[in-house]
Amino acid sequence: MTDTTAKPALPDRLSVNPRSPHHVEAIFEFDIGITVNGKERFDVEEYCISEGWVKVPSHKALDRRGQPLMITVKGTIEAFYK
Repeated sequence: MTDTTAKPALPDRLSVNPRSPHHVEAIFEFDIGITVNGKERFDVEEYCISEGWVKVPSHKALDRRGQPLMITVKGTIEAFYK
């Protein structure tokens, strides 16, 4: 099976939130994987490879708009297509 669709290059910074200026709709047509310090994370909302951080939602805390608070996790970040 050959992949005839060209996958766009993954940017240095990407966000899942469509309201963010770092959201790129074309990339989310494909499955993306993110590893932090060698372990794959499935709850990443935003990442920046050059600065070495990802933002993940907290489990219980909410902001004043009812959205989960984001926790910044620092380390070695790798993004890849699955």
